[in-house]
Amino acid sequence: MKGRRPAAWHTGTVVAVAPETPSARRITVDVPTWPGNDAGSHLDIRLTAPDGYQAQRSYSIASAGEGTRVVLAVDELPDGEVSPFLVHELAVGDTIELHGPLGAFFVWQPPESSDLMPAPVQLIAGGSGVVPLFAMLSAHEAAGDPTEFRLLYSVRTPADVFFRPELDAAMGVDYIYTREAPKGWPTAAGRISRAALEAAILPPDRAPRIYVCGPTPFVEAVADWLVDLGHPTTSIRTERFGGS
Repeated sequence: MKGRRPAAWHTGTVVAVAPETPSARRITVDVPTWPGNDAGSHLDIRLTAPDGYQAQRSYSIASAGEGTRVVLAVDELPDGEVSPFLVHELAVGDTIELHGPLGAFFVWQPPESSDLMPAPVQLIAGGSGVVPLFAMLSAHEAAGDPTEFRLLYSVRTPADVFFRPELDAAMGVDYIYTREAPKGWPTAAGRISRAALEAAILPPDRAPRIYVCGPTPFVEAVADWLVDLGHPTTSIRTERFGGS
């Protein structure tokens, strides 16, 4: 495994933007000095207004590896200071300040070759919390890693699914729709429950490594249920997010 990459401030140029969901945008930034990042890492974005006022927020990175292209998927919070600008105003050719890569706990790396039977990995996402978990899925595929991966994705409606084309092509992805389910979906829309969680994830006797990311109430509820179901706390890694 590679050692931890040092965090620093970088200047990047936006090279692509595209709608991700009705309220989110995928942004690709070319950062010549970027050292690469592990799957699950995050970074800070700093915006500076003409009058000198600065706002800084953290965002998960949707990409991983050694390249200098950094992919973000930003969901707009209407009352946020940074996300509305990133979703509606940031344009190709603009430059932005990035600080990272950040985070060493909530990351995934391919197992060493000496790990003959790596533990399976269970990913659990709420809403835009799927971003760092998508990076893990992508890194897993790129590495040709044999570790079993599963993703449980709790999302409001089909239109709100991040990375829809990529996830449709992936194996082991399960959805829970909380507000509106697709026509013919086998279960009614509703918030994730302990029973639904238990039915959809790898059981404790498989000893999975578990990554949970989403809004704070979602993560806290899921983490508590996981422990109740018999998953040891040492196997559970969580990441929460708030307003931006």
